Amino acid sequence: MPTLLLRNAEVLVTMDDARRRIPDGGLFARDGVIEQVGPTHTLPPDADLIVDARGMVVIPGLVNTHHHLYQTLTRVIAQNAKLFDWLRTLYPIWARMDAEAVYISSMVGMAELLHSGCTTTSDHLYLFPNGARLDDEIRAAQEIGIRFHATRGAMSLGESKGGLPPDAVVEEEEAILKDMQRVIEAYHDPRPYAMCRVALAPCSPFSVTPNLMREAAAMARQYGVMLHTHLAETRDEEKYCLARFGKRPVAYAMELGWEGPHVWFAHVVHVRAEEIASLAQAGAGVAHCPSSNMRLASGIAPIRAMLDRGVKVGLGVDGSASNDASHMLAEARQAMLLQRVALERPDALTAEEALWLATRGGAAVLGRDDIGQLSPGKAADFAGWRLDRLDYAGALHDPVAALVFCQPRPADLVVVHGKVIIEDGALLPVEEGRLIERHNQIARRIVRGE
Repeated sequence: MPTLLLRNAEVLVTMDDARRRIPDGGLFARDGVIEQVGPTHTLPPDADLIVDARGMVVIPGLVNTHHHLYQTLTRVIAQNAKLFDWLRTLYPIWARMDAEAVYISSMVGMAELLHSGCTTTSDHLYLFPNGARLDDEIRAAQEIGIRFHATRGAMSLGESKGGLPPDAVVEEEEAILKDMQRVIEAYHDPRPYAMCRVALAPCSPFSVTPNLMREAAAMARQYGVMLHTHLAETRDEEKYCLARFGKRPVAYAMELGWEGPHVWFAHVVHVRAEEIASLAQAGAGVAHCPSSNMRLASGIAPIRAMLDRGVKVGLGVDGSASNDASHMLAEARQAMLLQRVALERPDALTAEEALWLATRGGAAVLGRDDIGQLSPGKAADFAGWRLDRLDYAGALHDPVAALVFCQPRPADLVVVHGKVIIEDGALLPVEEGRLIERHNQIARRIVRGE
């Protein structure tokens, strides 16, 4: 089994329960799993692959808990719109995608995430036009080498039945459930250190029926997979739920069986104290997407209150059409700053807490105890940043805080399951120039309707 030795890091940030930071740190891994962590001189001197991290701060690989990878094709569209109008603008454009568009856009989004130090990502794909399938994203993840949580999303409630999306982009519920079963059986790997897991993800209260929410929850319990959806993102969604279901979004979801540690919700911006308590009691997780919430003027999620009540919280970049970027360090920075603005407290969220959300928090939200920290028995997923760069000049007295407070930069080193994916800032598995060229060709076609 191949071995890997990381040594000489300026500081190794473990994010273990003791939150150790190890000067001149390193780790030794075998077959993608960490066996030892400590100062360099305590580690074995040799390995099949030796990585010198001299001058770097090294942290666990970041964990992205919410994304729509296909949206890399439609950045900077509907620039001044709120969620519902933004969606109405984009639905007809997304309807022009095909299998290649989903595959190429996934490669671009995953490449961008890897450059930001992200080693595990989820994705929420909820429309499947022109033969596109979840398989297209999974193939991209396998080729680029990122750890992937694919969610089989769905929309079944079109405009003619009182939903938001046009009828042309929704599916029949029988077909949705059949394909959900297919992708679980084909791709879900429940074993520790799995590179691919599958979750079920009806899109939102305004695009699926209560029946589909119930049936997806029942299937998730049957197969032991996780559940995901958007919830309580905007005031418009809150008004829709009250008018259509007579309940606020959190109560509506829980009434349909969406509670437990296998459930995580994206956004959760507009919630009351008692709803936060319900989420904590149910063990549900939250994917906090600060940049997207700011871009769409959706509001500020009460993350400090959630953490204080014991809710599991991770970070998500959200789709690249509502964030226009896929940079996990940038989300950690935004999360920290936005809580300070919301509460008018400079200690509302610290840099270390923001990094915790991006690592351990995200791992907990995705139901994983094998990633998110650098300690024996955990996956060898990590990222490193050189400290001798202009952006960190004057901040080396606290290089860990510098990652969050200073301008977010691309990682110089990224390793996933013991395999080097980014070396000296270069992405090894794919040729980026050709990928970008093809991606832009597809983007032009679907945006212009050619």
